[in-house]
Amino acid sequence: MIMWTRTYLLLLLLRLYLAISPSYIHPDENFQGPEVVAGKLFSFPHHLTWEFTTDRPVRSISPLWIVYGVPMTILQWLWTETGREQVAPEVIYYALRVLMFLLSFVLEDWAIHELVPSPQQRKLAVVLAASSYVTWTYQTHTFSNSVETLIVAWSLVMIQRILDNKYRSSRVSTAILGALLTFGIFNRITFPAFVFVPMLYLIPHFINRPFSLLALVASTTAASVLAISIDTAFYTSSPFSLLNLIRHPTITPLNSLFYNASTANLSLHGLHPRYQHIVASLPLLLGPALPLLFNSPRMTSLPFISAISGTAFLSLIPHQEPRFLLPIIPLLLSSVQLPRTKSLTHTFLAAWIIFNVLLGILMGIYHQGGVIPAQIWLGQQDESLGVGEVLWWRTYSPPVWLLGGNDNNITTTDLMGMPFEDMKSRVHAGVGKCGDQGPALGLVAPASSTELDVWTQGERGFEGGGKGVWCLRRCGGTGGI
Repeated sequence: MIMWTRTYLLLLLLRLYLAISPSYIHPDENFQGPEVVAGKLFSFPHHLTWEFTTDRPVRSISPLWIVYGVPMTILQWLWTETGREQVAPEVIYYALRVLMFLLSFVLEDWAIHELVPSPQQRKLAVVLAASSYVTWTYQTHTFSNSVETLIVAWSLVMIQRILDNKYRSSRVSTAILGALLTFGIFNRITFPAFVFVPMLYLIPHFINRPFSLLALVASTTAASVLAISIDTAFYTSSPFSLLNLIRHPTITPLNSLFYNASTANLSLHGLHPRYQHIVASLPLLLGPALPLLFNSPRMTSLPFISAISGTAFLSLIPHQEPRFLLPIIPLLLSSVQLPRTKSLTHTFLAAWIIFNVLLGILMGIYHQGGVIPAQIWLGQQDESLGVGEVLWWRTYSPPVWLLGGNDNNITTTDLMGMPFEDMKSRVHAGVGKCGDQGPALGLVAPASSTELDVWTQGERGFEGGGKGVWCLRRCGGTGGI
C-alpha cells in the first residue's frame, strides 16, 4: 500500500511539473477557450476563429465562461485586492494550467475510484491513468477534449450510482446527470458518442420510476435554456431580450451537428480513413497498454462499454484526430489488468515507462515549447522595444491575448509554413529600405530552422537571442531579443 501511495504522489508531482511547462500541443487549446474569454473579460487583444465568427456559430460560449471565465474573474478580484489594477496575462495562463491540473487530479482520479469497485483493481487503474503521458499533458492543457473527459467520466459515475441504487428513484443523481449531459453536449458535439450506449442501461430504471425521468428532463431543459440564453446574448449584437431568445435563439450544438454532418466542410480540416482511430490514434495514446485490452476482465463494465462504443461512433466521422479520443483513455486504463506472468509484467512496465517518459517529454516540454515564452516576453516589453509587427514562421499560431492590455501596438502575423524564400521576401518587404523610418520588424522562428543561421549571418540589422525572436531594423541599430 505504501509503495502504491508513494508512486501515485510522485506521478502527481510529475503531472504538476508538466502542467506548468510551456508546451503548446495544438492551437485549439488556446483559440477554443482562453483566447476568447480573456479577450472579452480583460479587453486583451484576441483573435476569434471561424467557429465564433460564422453566421451559425458552432462553439458554445457557456462552458467557456464556467471553466475559464469564473476562475479568471476570481483571479482578477484577488489581484485587485493586492492593490494592483490588471492581472498579468502570464499569471492567467499559468493559473489556468494549475486549474486544469487540479481538475484532472480531483475529478478524473475521483471518478476512477467511483467506477472501479475492486480495491486491488482500483489501485492499478489510478496508477496507470496517473502514469499516462495523456494525463500529464493533454489533460492538463485547456482543451475542450480535456473538459469532455471529465464530463464523460462523471456522467458514467452518475449512471452507475443510479443503477446501483435499485430501491430509490435517485432523483438527485438523475438531475445532476441531466446537467452534465447538457454541459457535455454544449462543450463538444462528440460527447453523446461516449454516453449514448451507457444511457440505454437506464431505460428500465426510468420505466419503473417515471419521476426520475421527469427529474432528468427538467434538469436537462433548464440547463439547455440557460446555455442557449448565454450563447444568444454573446452572439447577438442587439441587446438581449426574451423575445429575441424565442425568435432567434443561437443553438450552437445544432449548428455544430449540421456543420460536421457535411463531408465538404470536414474536408477543409482533413479527411481520414474510418480506421484512423484504430490503427493510429489508439496506439499513439495507449502505447503498450493497448494489447492488454484484449484480456480485460471488465469488458461488460460501463467504462469499457463507453470507450468502445465512443470509439466506434467517432470512427464513422471522416475527420479524426487522436485528441478526440481523450475521454476513453482513463476509461480503458481502468479496465485492464497486468499480464499474468511476472516476466511479461516486467516487460510491460518497462515498455510503459519508456513510452510515457518519451512522449511526456516531447508533448509536455518540447512540442512548440518556445511559442508561449516568446509571446509572454513580447507582452512584457514597453514601447521602447520599437517593434510594430511580429512575424511567426514555422510555429503554431501564437495566443494573441498573452500580449496583454499593454500590447505595444504589436501586430501578429502568422506565416505558418511559408517557404523560406517567400518568408525572406516578406521580411525584406516589412523592413523596407535603408533610411526608411518606422518601427522594427520582429521574427519568431524555431531554433531548428537552420536556414536562418546562414541568412542572418549575412544580413545587416539582425540580432537574435534566447527567446527565438529576431528584431530586424533598417540597416543600422540592431536590437536583439
